[in-house]
Amino acid sequence: MTPNRILRSKDGFRRAQLAIAALFCILGFQYGTWASRLPVLKAKLHLTEAELGLLLMACGVGAAVSFPLVTILMRRLGSRRLAGMSAVGLGLLLPLLAMAPDYPVAVLIVGCDGVAVGCLNVAMNAQGAALEVAYQRTAMARFHATFSGGALGAALLASGMNLVTPSLAAHFGVATVLILLLVAYAGPGLLTEERQQPAEAPPRQTGRRTFTMPSRVTLWMGGAMVFGTVTEGAMNDWSALYMKDVVNATPELAPMGIAVVSVMMVLARVFADGWRTRWGDGRIVRVGSALAGAGLALALLAGGVVPALIGFACVGLGIAAATPCIYVAAARQGSEALALVAAMGTTGLLAGPAMIGFIASAGSLVWGMGAVAVSALLVSLCTTQIRWMAPTDA
Repeated sequence: MTPNRILRSKDGFRRAQLAIAALFCILGFQYGTWASRLPVLKAKLHLTEAELGLLLMACGVGAAVSFPLVTILMRRLGSRRLAGMSAVGLGLLLPLLAMAPDYPVAVLIVGCDGVAVGCLNVAMNAQGAALEVAYQRTAMARFHATFSGGALGAALLASGMNLVTPSLAAHFGVATVLILLLVAYAGPGLLTEERQQPAEAPPRQTGRRTFTMPSRVTLWMGGAMVFGTVTEGAMNDWSALYMKDVVNATPELAPMGIAVVSVMMVLARVFADGWRTRWGDGRIVRVGSALAGAGLALALLAGGVVPALIGFACVGLGIAAATPCIYVAAARQGSEALALVAAMGTTGLLAGPAMIGFIASAGSLVWGMGAVAVSALLVSLCTTQIRWMAPTDA
């Protein structure tokens, strides 16, 4: 390859990488924007705690049930157009939520937001996987780190807007403008859709498309995604309570549980693409999820603040690369497999924290966190059944 062609290849990869990263940033930023103003929405709509919980669930339910729609839209529009349309939709839903006159309308808007989240989630991960295939370079883990960066940016914007004005409409209006600017930036750099066939042989066509059962490999991927998102979601929701109620951490130290998990996940995702290139996706996910499960289990057995923080760090470090790698593997099976795996991941993210709560109520929070450790270990078990790309292919 000539120096000019190498330079063009690097420029093309960098431009597409930044465009796709903008999509991940949009998703994290949009969710973080309205989630950061939940107290204002609760007061504005006069919601009870239960109603607020249902409002939050509406987003997750919308994302989880979007699977059939995403499958159709991916087939008809391709990931590039679907990503742009769903990102614009997410931006425009923010002002509508700010102007929601009552609770039922707010639930409807948040449910639509969940559907748009489901669409963008699949489309942007399909773009990320296509980028890795096109340039034979790893990138997905850093994309997922960008999602976390978008959520952080949303929190900072919310804090800044609170200093300027209490207006929810003004805050969401500014956020919408920023999202639309990111969409405009990302659009030209996104990859043109390539019609890739799934790894398994397609069923015979009889004139019209028929429903096909997901392959065994796809179901293993879905299982790994469910257990991975259960682990992530439960750690975010229960780590601070474990620190406070079980190991008797001080009020200043209790929030450090989620902080340790979050920091380790972001750092791991920044460096994980290099690890993937060197050791391969399969080894990274298997070893990482085993580290997460074993580290947390040992911390629960030892008890105490310091072991808890070390165990939480193991979870953040070990589980960080699981979701990005599984998305890449699912995308290689085709858009329908990717959509199903993404929907199963959303289900795990929804069901995980509630499941831990039920276990804690029946026994104790130690048993609940023990279930999180088992969930991480099950990720490692499921991924032994997945065909991963070799390190030399990364």
